[in-house]
Amino acid sequence: MTATICWLVPTAPATTLERDVHKEQARLAPQWLRDGVVYEVFPRSFSHEGDLNGITARLDELKDLGVNILWLMPIHPIGEKCRKGALGSPYSISDYYSIDPAYGTTNDLLRLVAEAHKRNLKVILDLVANHTSWDSVMMAHPEFYKQNGEGKVTPPVPEWTDVAGLNYKSPALRAYMIAMMKHYVTAFDVDGFRCDVASMVPTDFWNRRVSNLKRSNPTS
Repeated sequence: MTATICWLVPTAPATTLERDVHKEQARLAPQWLRDGVVYEVFPRSFSHEGDLNGITARLDELKDLGVNILWLMPIHPIGEKCRKGALGSPYSISDYYSIDPAYGTTNDLLRLVAEAHKRNLKVILDLVANHTSWDSVMMAHPEFYKQNGEGKVTPPVPEWTDVAGLNYKSPALRAYMIAMMKHYVTAFDVDGFRCDVASMVPTDFWNRRVSNLKRSNPTS
């Protein structure tokens, strides 16, 4: 299965945009995305099991509905520090390289993608590239994060108190994020990413990401 990297760009507050982009040419999405029927899945609530295997068990139902692109909401562990509510937000991620144990294992994700591909379904992962939880494994690298004048890490938006903003002025952060995305393309054969609040991440990072990921899969 050939992986093609794509993204869907939701609206972000105007104050977060780097420049006025309304007259710029948008990157053309692949044909399979433009023609696709996308189904968003929140693993916790999609099935009785509330995990990746519960999604795999219902792939035939999705196929029968006419779905051909499966969009998985974040599947990674949710941070505990400063979390909102008892369960926290799936968009407050503590480790991009891990699967939330409540959802299953890496083998469960491999099986889900493989079974989806057998049914000609694409699989895209929700990529939260703008921020992490406050207890993320990446906190070992303070330079990965936005900081105020006192050197304290800050959230990307004041009211988003459960997450810490990532600093794309850091070349090391950019390399980390690209390597992580390559990992899911090469190790799990995912077909792409839906990028959360993509307009809050610098455009030049997305451009570099596309070229890097295409080099890892020249036929995409």
